[in-house]
Amino acid sequence: MADRINIAKPIIGQEEIDNVVEVLKSGMIAQGPKVSEFEDEFAKWIGSDYAIATSSGTTALHTALLACGIGEGDEVITVGFTFAASSNSILYTGAKPVFIDICEDTFLMDPTKIEEAITDKTKAILVVQLYGQSAEMDSIVEIAKKHNLFVIEDAAQAHGAEYKGKKVGTLGDVACFSFYPTKNMTTSEGGMITTNNKDIAEKSKIFRAHGSSVKYHHDYLGYNFRLTDIAAAIGLAQLKKIDSFNDKRRKNAEYLNNGLKDIEGVITPVVKEENKHVYHQYTIKVQGDRDAWIEFLDENGIGCGVYYPIPLYNQEYYKEIGYNQSCPVTDKVVSEVISLPIHPGLTKEELDTIISVVKDASLKLVK
Repeated sequence: MADRINIAKPIIGQEEIDNVVEVLKSGMIAQGPKVSEFEDEFAKWIGSDYAIATSSGTTALHTALLACGIGEGDEVITVGFTFAASSNSILYTGAKPVFIDICEDTFLMDPTKIEEAITDKTKAILVVQLYGQSAEMDSIVEIAKKHNLFVIEDAAQAHGAEYKGKKVGTLGDVACFSFYPTKNMTTSEGGMITTNNKDIAEKSKIFRAHGSSVKYHHDYLGYNFRLTDIAAAIGLAQLKKIDSFNDKRRKNAEYLNNGLKDIEGVITPVVKEENKHVYHQYTIKVQGDRDAWIEFLDENGIGCGVYYPIPLYNQEYYKEIGYNQSCPVTDKVVSEVISLPIHPGLTKEELDTIISVVKDASLKLVK
């Protein structure tokens, strides 16, 4: 069999290596000048007034929620079709995630489900910009303004995505990015908060540094959520490449769309007209036994993934703390989705192989 085609592949070049070596030689390897430079450059790229680097996308979410004043007894509306960090970060603050359903075509938050979930305890809407595409933010922001709620973007998968010409990360009150190695750009581990709100920015800086704005003076219960200069050095090099990375992902997606569009039992990703999708994941829906599809793809050398097989409200821990609900669309799509390789390192030959194997899977598995 030919070499396996991996679902993700971080692309690290000499620039990243040189930047890291420079930091190591400098002796300043914790949070320092490279983190500040990375924050400035990321804010310019996103178009936000402020950017605050953190140790991960999860700590970015946790910090942003704290900076918005979310705490014990509050409720935050979000979705269950996402990675656990989205709602876990709400629990970390003492608040309660309130799960609503998604749109079946895009897998993104359904704005029509928001208002029925609002109570007098609701303080924010946490929107997951899943797979690299933006939710319908105009409707979400309008509802939030009507009810005086914060809008927090979980943009962990949406670096460079756009909604009506504006970058994700500038569409709500605050946004959070992840730089995990599988993301569209990486710092190895790391996160970033973006906002135009000075108060949220200043509080975020305090919460990530032990609740301190002046050394050894602690005004809040804070955490050590700081990024290192080593990680920021990688991020600075990656930031120069992210637009080209995203362009390649989009071209790969177009190629896969053309190759898969007429295959029986396969629905290719839906992209809304107002959106620029950056394809952190290229996620199809399949008919038939999804596990059999996964097995067939795996046996034929195609790395693939299911993001995500179990809604968060059905996870064991959430059941233990009292969650017992159903979101019909979410419950349906979790058994239909498969993400295929889309990363910038793919060759035309590899894309052709992916298309060929999916065709073979359809012939075998779709009745």
